[in-house]
Amino acid sequence: MTTTATAGTAAGPEAGARRAAPRPGRGLRPWLYLLPSAAVLLPLFGYPIYMLGLLSVFDYRQAQVSGGEPTRFIGFENYATLLGDQRFWSVLAQTVVFAAALVVATLAVGATLAVVLTRAGRVPRLLLSLAAMAAWAAPAMTGSTVWMFLFDADLGLVNQVLGIEGYNWFYDKWVTFGIVGATVVWHSFPFVMVTLYAGIQAVPVSVLEAASLDGASAWSSFWRIIVPMLRPLITIVVIQSIIWDFKIFTQIYVMTNGGGIAGQNSVLNVYAYQTAFGSSEYGLGAAIGVVMTLILLAVTLFYIRALYRTGERL
Repeated sequence: MTTTATAGTAAGPEAGARRAAPRPGRGLRPWLYLLPSAAVLLPLFGYPIYMLGLLSVFDYRQAQVSGGEPTRFIGFENYATLLGDQRFWSVLAQTVVFAAALVVATLAVGATLAVVLTRAGRVPRLLLSLAAMAAWAAPAMTGSTVWMFLFDADLGLVNQVLGIEGYNWFYDKWVTFGIVGATVVWHSFPFVMVTLYAGIQAVPVSVLEAASLDGASAWSSFWRIIVPMLRPLITIVVIQSIIWDFKIFTQIYVMTNGGGIAGQNSVLNVYAYQTAFGSSEYGLGAAIGVVMTLILLAVTLFYIRALYRTGERL
């Protein structure tokens, strides 16, 4: 009996180790699940990016489009022209500052209203949700036109309410950016609000009750408990907002009539459009698109890497 028990005890860890050993191919299973999506998304996004990069290394203008001149490979000449253009650097800096302000404003408004939803009654919560969904569902062109009409110099509701006659809100550079930014935030905050509201609702009530019993205030519970638990969701909405706001086009183009007076309100997407289709420099416009893609990729990877260093997982 003793020998049998000893043998069984000795065999126990080995048997446990054998049971705990990962099965072959188990680490590949998540990638197999991603294959159907990858089969659709890679061609859908990969081919346009490939063509964008290919076009950026060619001399491709209206003459080449019409067949009057042959397409000529010029390597990185378009990028050299772009990087040596002071206008490009000015628009890039303007785009970065504008996008950063939009991301912060969108996150602040969305998070605030998400908290309001958790504390509002049933009817106010329903009305706020419907209003947010209406803003989210409105096409960018429609929303931009409505906001332009509100701030119209002659017939605008804002001028009538403020008692101002003939004031042009789209003349000053920074006032124009403020109005366009408000329009973008109006379109974007519902995504942040709904996402964070769903995350807050998923926080266990017992955790918040325990914090309350320990003397934590509502403000302290929000910053010390809810925000850390929502960090993966916050990461998603921040990355989405960075991508959306950095490549903004419709609101700027429509509300400033193509970039404002002397292009003072231009952003990179508008600059690329004007370069490619306004000046017929399609290769140079493609180079601007490649630079934008690389910047967004670098910012996204940097943000995710910073989160991983703090021990967070998406």
